[in-house]
Amino acid sequence: MAVCDTEANVLCTEHYGTRSTRRYVQEEDGRIIVWAEQGAQAFRSLWKIFTAVFLPQGFPESVSEDYLTYQLWDTVQAFASSITGTLATQAVLRGVGVGDSTATIVGATVTWILKDGTGMVGRILFAWLKGSKLDCDAKKWRLFADILNDVAIFMEIVAPAFPACFTLIICVSGVFKSIVGVAGGATRAALTAHQARRDNMADVSAKDGSQETLVNLAGLLVSLVLVPVVTDNIALTYVLYLLFTTLHLYANYRAVRGVVMETLNQTRLNILTNHFLREGRVLTPARANPEEPVLPGFQSQVVVSIGSPLKKLVNSVSDLKKASGKNRKKYLLGVRRAAGAVCVVLKRESRSVDMIQAGFHAEILGSLIRGGCSGCTVEPEAFRELEKRVKEAQDDRLWDVVVESHLLVDKLFPNFLNGLIEGGWETERNLLDSDEWRLSYDVEDKKRQ
Repeated sequence: MAVCDTEANVLCTEHYGTRSTRRYVQEEDGRIIVWAEQGAQAFRSLWKIFTAVFLPQGFPESVSEDYLTYQLWDTVQAFASSITGTLATQAVLRGVGVGDSTATIVGATVTWILKDGTGMVGRILFAWLKGSKLDCDAKKWRLFADILNDVAIFMEIVAPAFPACFTLIICVSGVFKSIVGVAGGATRAALTAHQARRDNMADVSAKDGSQETLVNLAGLLVSLVLVPVVTDNIALTYVLYLLFTTLHLYANYRAVRGVVMETLNQTRLNILTNHFLREGRVLTPARANPEEPVLPGFQSQVVVSIGSPLKKLVNSVSDLKKASGKNRKKYLLGVRRAAGAVCVVLKRESRSVDMIQAGFHAEILGSLIRGGCSGCTVEPEAFRELEKRVKEAQDDRLWDVVVESHLLVDKLFPNFLNGLIEGGWETERNLLDSDEWRLSYDVEDKKRQ
């Protein structure tokens, strides 16, 4: 059939994402034949098999735009971690007595039990202390987990050099690795939720597991070559550890740097608020995410606590009236200047947008406390007046400034919210790490106000 005839008799075209196209063509006798894309069919078939096994169904449309960048660097870091893990395993086995005729089975078993037991306790305690914060700063905790994993592996490698403290070192390493397991697993779940764009978290997670298994298999094959070489060669072990750890950390840094989250946490909200006050516009997720610190230890100068209990905000009925002054919002807000803290009490009916507004308000007060509003181009007169009041105020709570700031936020937040929506930010949910306390008034309370 001629090409022109084929085009004329095309009944419909079918697409499988952006990867495949088929045309259904009517023959002269009424039959329908299928015309697929032409090209290197053998290569195309192999690629289809690879993508079906290791990539989510519907890739790339079914995942976020940063999926491939993150997964490529994640693959590199997993390979490097597999190699250093093998070096650590060899060191631990040597330390518990493998190959030593004087070592006892009981001693090795007790050491291993203590290592696993302390790790279990560490896992429980870390999940209790930090579990609710892991998804709020997934990128930071992801990098933290990998740094701690490298520290734990180093401890296992050097442990045989200190036989008197071997069990203690191995137990501490076990605690570190248990923390890595909790932080790594939780942040991986948060990143999977971000990458899955068609409610396909299970598929994205399963394919991520397949990719990691393939990489670990490659790491095992390389380890089979390395293990005989590094046995009884401590210097080479340290050199390989340093080499692959450097690669591991660099790949992890690039992986988390490549993630573009559209959901607001307090750090990203801080970046957006400061830019909005200076420039009068809201950054897009692609512009704001590269400015987000991902190294552990970074903390804003002003601590913002959303969802705090009322007792942290007020000490008297007078304080409660001040917190409610000129405020028709679904939250109450107060400042402790000496502590560098802003506390937000959420009302029971507050929703995600209200929490974002509360966070935006808290960031403005934080800028006033630390004197960072001098470059504001949005409502500059109002900010200069409030900064003057902050400097002149004698009380730690700055209630007059808080009350006046409500009027300023009433003017600014609608434009800020529109900028968030137009920029592609998620506003129906957030990662502002809000606690669960919610405030409600009964009728008598309202009458007393």
